[in-house]
Formats: sequence, structure tokens, C-alpha cells
Amino acid sequence: MKKYLLSLALSLPMLALLAALLPAAAQAQDSSLPAMNALAPGWNTLPTDGLCASGTPYQFYVRDVAQSDKLLIYFNGGGACWFGQACDLSSEPNVHYPFADMDANNPALAAGIFSLDNPANPFADYDIVSVPYCTGDVHIGAGERQYQYNNADGQPVTISTHHNGYANSTTVLDWVYANIGNPERIVMAGSSAGAIGASFYAGLVAEHYRDKPVVLLADAAGGYNSPTLAVTFKAWNTAAILPAWPEYAGKTNDNLTFEDFYIASAQRNPNLRLAQYNAAEDRTQVSFSLLIGDKPGSFSLPQRIFNHYVEIESAVDEFYSYTAGGPVHTILASPIFYDYQVEGVRFADWTRELIEGREIRDISCVNEVNGCTQAPGQ
Repeated sequence: MKKYLLSLALSLPMLALLAALLPAAAQAQDSSLPAMNALAPGWNTLPTDGLCASGTPYQFYVRDVAQSDKLLIYFNGGGACWFGQACDLSSEPNVHYPFADMDANNPALAAGIFSLDNPANPFADYDIVSVPYCTGDVHIGAGERQYQYNNADGQPVTISTHHNGYANSTTVLDWVYANIGNPERIVMAGSSAGAIGASFYAGLVAEHYRDKPVVLLADAAGGYNSPTLAVTFKAWNTAAILPAWPEYAGKTNDNLTFEDFYIASAQRNPNLRLAQYNAAEDRTQVSFSLLIGDKPGSFSLPQRIFNHYVEIESAVDEFYSYTAGGPVHTILASPIFYDYQVEGVRFADWTRELIEGREIRDISCVNEVNGCTQAPGQ
């Protein structure tokens, strides 16, 4: 086991196999979507028949690069909801992106890995499929859910929320499988809620492209190994979308964890390489842990991140981590992607070496004792 410096306490047969392993809802493909060869250069918006949490339309984005043999599938983040007040757009706290077409979901308006003219960008020559987030379920919800609660005036409110993360994501992946048949390298990435979604779908993608190297790079979601987490899986009915793999045997909404996605995906797929980025004092991860049900002062986020790393690494062959100091949430779609470095290792360079299959080491910069003199946002 690697030591951490974290202180503070397809071919047609393959398609047939994949179809057999997935729930029936995943096997329908939206035939109205344009083919890859019909897309314009640069970013394209592809409307689908999917739905966001409030019932508004779902769409995704594709960037086609001529002659590219590399593919990035990126899952966007944007909060979550698992109870009535949080899912009701007219109530508080409202802590999730509700619409697929909002600017925050548009990769053309993002920085970091989406700054495609930056010569330091390791994804500049990749075809990119960007999966917007608007379902409140970290991309892993099994369908519609009705919530009841009493508003501030004591009046009963019923909210119907489309936790359609699985159906929407599957529409995107079915399009990818039909249009990008043989990439030489595939990267699955996601930030915040998208990091959780990417960790689940990385296993499905790695199984589909089983003779190709697949890398998962999860950004800013390593601190949720909480005993209160089951409330979210129950709301989203996530157990219903788990593939029929032995690696998920016995998993229910009561005992499922986010670590299970990494472990099951990698144990089933030896072509999958896992990596994570976290900031040790990530204020957003702390806030959501409290919202899920943890008590203030009852946990240490750095320790939770460390425990998360150890649990995954003890069960898989290849796992790497880059841990920043400070409270800033996410890095992949941020300008700090190019600037932040620890021990002379820039995160952008570490990412390039990771996705190119080179040997890398774990990086941790939690405080000045570990050689960290400046963290993102400080």
C-alpha cells in the first residue's frame, strides 16, 4: 500500500454482452441524434428526449476533432438534492443545477481542461463529450421521485423530481458507443457530483472498450464516506441501476458507498486506471456532508479523504491521488488547473502523465509541514 502525506488526522459481441448486463432501460438508443460525421467542427449541442429534474429537456455537448483517436467523457457537477426542499426550485436550500442548457453546464464557457487553445492542455487534441448535470442525483438516479414536505407557512407541498441521471447518461454513452468505435485512449473525468457519476460509468465504459486503456480522473468528491450517505441512495434508488456484476453482489441502497463504484469498476476491468484530486479542506464537501446529516465537528474532512483513498487502494491494483491544501472546490474546469503545483509537480503535468500511462506518484500538500506553502485560492 502506498503511503500518503495526508496529515491532520465494441464489437457487436461486446455490445450484446453489455446489453445483457445493464437494466433494460439502458438499452434503448435515441435514433434522432446526429452521427459524429454530421457534426460541425468545434462544440455541438445535441438535444435528446431526456429530462432534467424539473421536467425540462436534456442535451449534451460534443467536440469533434478531425483525425483524433483520443476521447474524453466529462461529467459536470453542480450539487445534489434528496429531499423536498432541496429539489423544489422555489424553496431553500436549493443546491443543484436544474437545467441542462444553463451556462454552468456549457463546456464552451468553462476554463481549465476546456481552455482548448492552451498549449499546456493535455486534452487539446481529444474528442470531448461533455455530460451536463441537471437531475440532482450525481448522475446515478433511477427515475422519478415524489417528495412531500411542509413549507414555511405549514402548507403541504408535493414535488415531482425526475432523478433521470442514469437514463440521460446512458443516452449519451449509447451515442458514444455508436459513433466512436475504436479510440486508442479514453479518459473518464468529472468534477464534484460529476466525479461520482464518472466513477460509476467508468466501469461500463471500460467494459465496452475492454481492449483499450481507460483512465478515470475524479475531481473533488473523496470526502463522502459518511454513515449518513444511505439517505441519498434511497432517494435516487441507485441500487436499481447497478449492473449485474458479481462485484456489486449484495449491494443495496442501505449499504452502497461511493467507494464501491471505484472498486467494482476497477476489479472488473483491468484496463481501468483510477485517480483522484481533492482539496483537504474543501468547503463544499464539508457543507454537503453537513446537509446529508453529519453533525458539525463530528468529522475531519482530511481524515475522510485519507480513509477513502486507503479503502480504494486496498482493493484495486492501480490508484493515484493528488491532494491539495486549502478549501477550494474542484480544479478540472478552473484556471488553477494550470497553476497549482506541489513539490514542483504541476497538476496539469501530473494529469498528462496519468492519462498517457506513465509512472506517477501520489502528491499531497495539506500544510506547511508537508512542504505546502500556498494552496489554491489562498
